[in-house]
Amino acid sequence: MELPDLRILDVIDILLVAALTFYLYRLVKGTPAINIFIGIVIIYIIYSITETLKMELLSRALGAFTGAGVFALIVVFQQEIRKFLLMLGSTNFTSRKGFLKQLHFFKDDIDTDHTAVDQIVKACGEMSNTSTGALIVIKRDGSLDFVKNTGDEQDIVVNTSIIKSIFFKNSPLHDGAMIIEGNRITATRVILPVSDNRSIPQRFGLRHRAAVGVTERSNAIAIAVSEETGQISLINNAEFETFENLEDLSVRIKKHLE
Repeated sequence: MELPDLRILDVIDILLVAALTFYLYRLVKGTPAINIFIGIVIIYIIYSITETLKMELLSRALGAFTGAGVFALIVVFQQEIRKFLLMLGSTNFTSRKGFLKQLHFFKDDIDTDHTAVDQIVKACGEMSNTSTGALIVIKRDGSLDFVKNTGDEQDIVVNTSIIKSIFFKNSPLHDGAMIIEGNRITATRVILPVSDNRSIPQRFGLRHRAAVGVTERSNAIAIAVSEETGQISLINNAEFETFENLEDLSVRIKKHLE
């Protein structure tokens, strides 16, 4: 059996498909959409095999399914597609590593360690006790430059006392959100996009809607402390997550940052 001629363009084609598949996996990893994504990949592999083996009946059935399923996928993955397009629009193609860095082939050399998370959670607990409003965005992967540029650039080691002093009501930096990357506070007074999601309970104000908004448009997680009730909210992938206590909150944040 003769092997097909493999051109340079074929190799590039395979690498691009692999890169896109890898990025899509990273985008939905840790969300309910991951199981749907894996199912789609399996169906497509089976479809490709049946076409190669000329199993016409099965390949036609799977082909019809995949063709009609495109519209369903747009609905199912609308949040992930929105993130992907926003990432493309906010990418600086002239910067070092540019688009490839956004696709995480060059992983940022910053990770939020457990000590920093403990400091953040401790600060949120103490601000909750005093009903001090706060909004903290913690970077995972992907760029937050599209919101960082709206605030004041900082370079401060994450510390409970520093976080509390920044959100103290008489502090000039308390208004807006704080951005944390790795173990450093990189921006304060950041203006976040407000979500227009109608499913958010009415008891939540603009602070919580902004927390949802930034997680709709990026892969970050957000923590909001209510000024009215002192309630602490954890938002991931535009959804509020429940937790039992501060220790449980710390565990969940660390899990999201792994």
